[in-house]
Amino acid sequence: MSDGYMGKDKWETLRALHADGLGRNAIAREMDIAPAAVSRTAARLGLTFDRSKIQAATAARLADLAERRSLLAEDLITDAEKLRAQIWQPHLYWDWGGKDHDYDDKLADEPTPGDKRALMGAAGMAIDRSLKLAPAEESSGLDAAKSMLGSLGEALAAYSRSADSAEEQQAEGEQA
Repeated sequence: MSDGYMGKDKWETLRALHADGLGRNAIAREMDIAPAAVSRTAARLGLTFDRSKIQAATAARLADLAERRSLLAEDLITDAEKLRAQIWQPHLYWDWGGKDHDYDDKLADEPTPGDKRALMGAAGMAIDRSLKLAPAEESSGLDAAKSMLGSLGEALAAYSRSADSAEEQQAEGEQA
């Protein structure tokens, strides 16, 4: 069909499925045709699809994803705390090998500076990722203050322009 509509022989099936409350995609699957053809034909027949269910499902899915991101961010913060705590804890170093192929270990009071740096890097990465998933809320009010100062500046500039304009008009009136 070059015009993108389904054949008239399928219109009654479309009407029946629509009356049963099926959505556009469900009808397209049921009839084994393109969703666009269902939409075009439904519009030609004066049929509409209730999108409130789709919108509600989308909102629910977005809320679920936000909750999952929040939980993951919480887990990442917990991981960062555990990694940071390891910096000051005793650390077991071990080695397997040598000519006798033996196992050696040593319990150090704390990790080496290189290991501390690696732990801090991993903790920092976990914190950064958590902040991307669930950004910290601004509590300083800095943006509000900037906005207020910007508005105040605009108002003063507008007042100054109107005062200058009034002075110019007065001066023109005195010259006339």
